[in-house]
Amino acid sequence: MRLHRDKKQRTIKIMENKFFSKVLKRPGILVTTLFLLSIGTSQCFAQSAANTANPQYEQDKRYLEIINSLYYYIQQNYVEEVDPQVLYAGALKGMLEALEDPYSVYMDKDDWRSISDTTQGNFGGVGLSITKAAVSTPEKPAYVQVAQPIDDSPGARAGIQAGDLIIKINGVDTSTITMNEVLSMLRGTVGESVDVTIRRGKNLEFDKTLVRAVIENPTVKYDMIGNTGYLRISEFSTTTASRVQEALNNFKKNDYTSLIIDLRNNGGGLLSSAVDIADKFIDSGPIVTTKSRIAYENTVYSASQRKTTVRRIPVIVLINGGSASASEILSGALKDSHVAYLVGERSFGKGSVQIPTPLINNDGFKITVARYYSPSDCNIDKIGIPPDREVRYPEFSDEESKAYQALMESNVIADYVEAHPAMTEDDIVAYAQKLYKSYRIDLRIIRKLVRNEVDRTKPARLYDLDYDIQLNEALSILRTEDFNSLVAHTKTLKQIEEESKTAQAQVSK
Repeated sequence: MRLHRDKKQRTIKIMENKFFSKVLKRPGILVTTLFLLSIGTSQCFAQSAANTANPQYEQDKRYLEIINSLYYYIQQNYVEEVDPQVLYAGALKGMLEALEDPYSVYMDKDDWRSISDTTQGNFGGVGLSITKAAVSTPEKPAYVQVAQPIDDSPGARAGIQAGDLIIKINGVDTSTITMNEVLSMLRGTVGESVDVTIRRGKNLEFDKTLVRAVIENPTVKYDMIGNTGYLRISEFSTTTASRVQEALNNFKKNDYTSLIIDLRNNGGGLLSSAVDIADKFIDSGPIVTTKSRIAYENTVYSASQRKTTVRRIPVIVLINGGSASASEILSGALKDSHVAYLVGERSFGKGSVQIPTPLINNDGFKITVARYYSPSDCNIDKIGIPPDREVRYPEFSDEESKAYQALMESNVIADYVEAHPAMTEDDIVAYAQKLYKSYRIDLRIIRKLVRNEVDRTKPARLYDLDYDIQLNEALSILRTEDFNSLVAHTKTLKQIEEESKTAQAQVSK
């Protein structure tokens, strides 16, 4: 759920090398103090330092002296010798955690490398984008949560889904290890395997063996479904806008008459990428506005005056609870501008801007510097964007959950597919009917499980019309309903927000 501003990335400048080396020779000097004293991007601190009579400056100076004294005291008196790096990392983590903002965090070398891997587009591993809580308690263990499986990766082919918990890796309880340890276990030599235990929902658990591969993360995939262009964006990177243009050019050659943009489980990415894509659809006016207490972070990103790429065709955007950040910028802009109709489930609700910033020793941090607002001036942080038409996947009953778990634990699908390597779609349907006699769950889901196993050694399907009820609803709208009338009568995010406030006020009276 990232939202980065690539054009305005700021770099922390830590003292000139000569001065830095000299200071480090003095015992008891806290590296964190040097870090704090040298941040060139804090306008408030810089202004305070320029005026030593400023009370804020005196307070900052006093706190830094206390931090330095504590560091020196620990190094001289703690019962065991302490690695300075441990105190350094602890100080940075503590300051950022004190903000009580889940998106403002310290990132050590491995965390920082992970961000670089993602933006560069390829790395070695199992192909799962993951998150992990910093604190683990008996009531809420800090298991690894899957944010998104990468297409064509070992994790995706194994059927692991967004929202799944990885509770064990090679038998190790993930709530007891750090994110760095998790990454080191999931990443490794290409061709070697790693065993994971997956928990889905409250009680469903099953094991999977994943064979590590070189992971490539294509951010855009597309195809035609009849006369509808289908465009799936998995992440907003530096190349995403150009790839979207490539897709639109292809659709035009194929005489498309409508478009579906799939943003489900897209956790975000670059702000500029979302803006550039929105600009292909919106003629004029704001696309997104960022608001901050820092003057230069207050920016209105508006549509350019050039001719838009997509004009006067129906556009449907698919969203769900995994659509966050830059995905919400794009879907919110298209909704508020009455360009697109939203189908699916309420989005995640991340309406803030973070800037990832490197430090001198190959680690880094990111902090929230602004909040973004849709064209109608609505911030959806912790609220999300409601779809214009909600389509939810049905939940399992207790009996269905037990049947599903039994099916996953049985390994019968893998065994059958291995014994029948050339299964057709008709074969999949017939085998699903057979399985249904023993495992009473939705046949659509059984067919999906069988199809996933059949496709394990093939390129991943871009879409699955047999299983995907949200995509089917979008196609049905385009075929059978008056799209222009639907879009004309949708409410902007600001209108929805004001109606919600009015309703809450009436209830409280």
